[in-house]
Amino acid sequence: MKRSIICLVITAMVFCTNPLLAQRKTENVVIVTLDGLRWQEVFKGVDPYLLANNKYTRDSGFIAEKFTAATPAESRAKLFPFLWSTIQQWGRLYGNRLYENDMNVANRYHFSYPGYNEIMTGYPDTAVNSNDKIKNKNENVLAFLNKQKGFTGKVAAFSTWDVFPYILNKWRSGIYVNSDTDTLHFNNSNLSLINDMQFLTAQPLNVRPDILTYMAAREYMKAYQPRVLYIAFDETDDFAHGGMYDQYLKSAHAEDAMIHDLWNYIQSNPIYRNKTTLIITCDHGRGDVNKDNWRNHGSRIPESSQIWMAAMGPDITPEGEVKTHMQLYQEQIAATIAALLGFHFTANHPVAKPVEQLLQK
Repeated sequence: MKRSIICLVITAMVFCTNPLLAQRKTENVVIVTLDGLRWQEVFKGVDPYLLANNKYTRDSGFIAEKFTAATPAESRAKLFPFLWSTIQQWGRLYGNRLYENDMNVANRYHFSYPGYNEIMTGYPDTAVNSNDKIKNKNENVLAFLNKQKGFTGKVAAFSTWDVFPYILNKWRSGIYVNSDTDTLHFNNSNLSLINDMQFLTAQPLNVRPDILTYMAAREYMKAYQPRVLYIAFDETDDFAHGGMYDQYLKSAHAEDAMIHDLWNYIQSNPIYRNKTTLIITCDHGRGDVNKDNWRNHGSRIPESSQIWMAAMGPDITPEGEVKTHMQLYQEQIAATIAALLGFHFTANHPVAKPVEQLLQK
């Protein structure tokens, strides 16, 4: 009897002192990634050099009218109205290097598969060094959560890029992963319509448009109420590689609007309202010092290790744009996702610690 009482007291002390195990209001998590979207646009708005260069911006008049302003703060608010209104007011934004609020990838490669592996596994594995369709041997946080009581069958991922089934190793993880033009096998009229659209639409970037990835994810969320949902957009990276700065900005703006739409649904549904944390980030950065390098990323371009993150939810104390000097890493995101739901993420490899500053009340 005494031993049981002592155990209860010790457990209570651990829960009270460890922010990872403390009682939390978050019951659901939504993660969104915007492939290769630079911190420079997120925090400074439209780049004047790239806007004025007709090699990269063919629609400069529209872009100037739509997204530029007298100050960088006004420009970024026009480009990302959801980030700089709702999240600025109710959440946090990390990664503005003008304040030495730095966030970087920990992997040495600075491109997509290594970045997404790092986000989801918390482990910047040096063996993950290509974008090839190789089944990931590392265990990811989505698969971990899918094994927890109350979460089994309630974890799903939707992506535009067709490598995600391999990154998340859907064959081992058991989570639902829908990528590119995967058929939506569900008895739901809205999902059936999206399924038809994705096969009939043009594919300028050789993958389905991000809007169809988003609509599939949103309607799946409405129909099946997942507790963990991951949406991975792709167009920003593709347009950047193509040197189309105007299209890169338009896609970034559209993705901000999609996230806003999703948040409106979350807050309209009692299953999710005030119980859901939203995390937004990217897999890598892009060049900046040499402006022509904005198209590219990789180990030879140091700035492409520079990333950013936004978060908002019932357990996150609003701070807006975080201006404190600190160094965060992409590898911390996986454990942070688990901690927000009250779990300590463990895997078959080392896992980085969560962003404790984000978890503190």
